[in-house]
Amino acid sequence: MFKKVKRKELLGVVTSDKMEKTLVVEIKKRIRHPLYGKVINKTKKVKVHDGSNECKVGDFIRLVESRPLSKDKRWCFKSFVKKAGEK
Repeated sequence: MFKKVKRKELLGVVTSDKMEKTLVVEIKKRIRHPLYGKVINKTKKVKVHDGSNECKVGDFIRLVESRPLSKDKRWCFKSFVKKAGEK
């Protein structure tokens, strides 16, 4: 009856964990300019829901798209890719 939707997943680095159950994550993307061909670095900051407050600044995490949780929060924490300070 209902179609299962594949949700978007992104990777990013936690830049702020000062809010309660909310993180600010920076997502970096490299794109090629359509006319000149130069590679451009683009960054975007998104707010992410972390219900258990387990992420710290510097962690490399995987986020998943969700329903709107507040005015700015549209993403949820899924898993760690690399903790801060690990190699």
